[in-house]
Amino acid sequence: MSPRELTVTSADGSRIRVEVYGPEGAPAVVLAHGWTCSIRFWDAQIRALAVDHRVIAYDQRGHGGSPEPLDRAAGYSAEALADDLEAVLAAVLGPGERAVLAGHSMGGMTIMAAARRPLVRQHAAAGLLCSTGPSRLTAEALVVPLGPGRVRTRLTRSILGSKAPLGPVTPLSKRILKYATMGPGSAPDRVDACARIVHACPRAVRHGWSRVLAGLDVEADVRELRMPVAVLVGTADRLTPPRHSRALAAALPHCTGLVELAGMGHMTPVEAPEAVTAQIRELTLTYLGAGDNAEEKEEAGA
Repeated sequence: MSPRELTVTSADGSRIRVEVYGPEGAPAVVLAHGWTCSIRFWDAQIRALAVDHRVIAYDQRGHGGSPEPLDRAAGYSAEALADDLEAVLAAVLGPGERAVLAGHSMGGMTIMAAARRPLVRQHAAAGLLCSTGPSRLTAEALVVPLGPGRVRTRLTRSILGSKAPLGPVTPLSKRILKYATMGPGSAPDRVDACARIVHACPRAVRHGWSRVLAGLDVEADVRELRMPVAVLVGTADRLTPPRHSRALAAALPHCTGLVELAGMGHMTPVEAPEAVTAQIRELTLTYLGAGDNAEEKEEAGA
């Protein structure tokens, strides 16, 4: 599908690449991807939803088609992520227009970090927090097969924050990526798709955001998410294990439900695209009054 492309300027001057799909005037969905990913991570959701939704997807700063932050010191922060989301909402949504916000991993953390922002409260009809967590990310990650404690936390921080280049996508690199980020039953084509997206992330950007995530704490912001929010996680998620999602569901002022996908890892939009899309559709139907004839429109579009 051919998107309408635009470049949005964030608060610090950083440029954010945005793609808009689907018919003008249709109910809006805004997709925020995670660390080391890009708009392409949402391809399955874009294909399914753009039949009867206006789908807005953007590259987080430094990822995909969005250049690295202008200020390499101050340009990496949770506040910068919130700035970028606000800038995207201001550019693509009209006055009074509301949208469902869906964030995966760092994209979910973006929504949490922006919970107090006026434009988010004005434009967000509902949200989906997908495979994410608000704090203690390195302390509670299960990538290193050791019991919880300082040793595991230090090793996890060293691995995830490594400055080493990922190099080309190879059978070995795909095995490593699958172990760390995906469920054991993930299909080879989906592992390959994730590997190509992750390996395309610039090394400096990967390292810069790893430092932010290692110290991230948006626990207080979770309680400021006043919109209805659904939570989704894979039971085999090693990066943001289900305990994060269960705590989010308990802390959110208006949690519409917690979905745990058996055997799925961290990359749920790619591993279980139908389940993630179904959650977004349910939110648009409930809070935007859209999507009740989605299957018929999808068949007509095909």
